[in-house]
Amino acid sequence: MTISLSTTAVTKIRAQIQKNGKGFGVRLGVKTVGCSGLAYTLDYVDGVKEGDKLFGSGTVNIVVDAASLPMLDGSHVDFVKEGFNDVLKITNPNAESECGCGESFNLKKPDPIA
Repeated sequence: MTISLSTTAVTKIRAQIQKNGKGFGVRLGVKTVGCSGLAYTLDYVDGVKEGDKLFGSGTVNIVVDAASLPMLDGSHVDFVKEGFNDVLKITNPNAESECGCGESFNLKKPDPIA
């Protein structure tokens, strides 16, 4: 199981944690919403809960709950410039498609067992 952050994401998240004056890292998760059914969540956290998986990325910790982990395994988190804004971009190998507005996604269907 892997989750990775770009250098830009590490820098942006670390700066936000320092600005807040506290924080352990970020919690990356999935919730049910939107046109396609699932959406990413990213929240700042002060620690790890029971059942969480912890990933390190430089000086930023990534925490993922057990339910979200299979849907996020192999994902890469980045911040990209779109116009005047830095936008969170998650490249998820488990996502089949995104809705037109980019707020939600579908998971790939599991391969049928032969």
